[in-house]
Amino acid sequence: MQEYRERYGPLSDEVLPTAEFDAPDGAFIVLLNDQGETVAGGGIRRYNADSCEVKRVWTHAHYRRQGLAIRVLTELEDAARELGYERVRLETGPAQPEAHALYRRLGYQKIETYGHYPQATGFERVLSEPAA
Repeated sequence: MQEYRERYGPLSDEVLPTAEFDAPDGAFIVLLNDQGETVAGGGIRRYNADSCEVKRVWTHAHYRRQGLAIRVLTELEDAARELGYERVRLETGPAQPEAHALYRRLGYQKIETYGHYPQATGFERVLSEPAA
């Protein structure tokens, strides 16, 4: 949270109900290190009948640049396919250029912002298209 405060200032009190990530509409992925500590994760939740939204993709600062975010996104996309979704979408903030670059590199296309963060950038990927 400290990193996001440094990037964005005071944070909102938005708390997502964990049930939004439960099957049959959602999933949550957690990656652990050899000591059982959480090092990366993220989830998907239903957006509409054929789309899900990726939320809370995160990698611990000491484990970045090791491909863990790609692994989380790949796992989430696989889960989305298994749940019958045709596309995944997400939003990320303007102070996260590394996330913007990652999503573009993985074949996500920029879309209009759709959530309640007007400064965010929306991305979407059609799941039938191969990853970049």
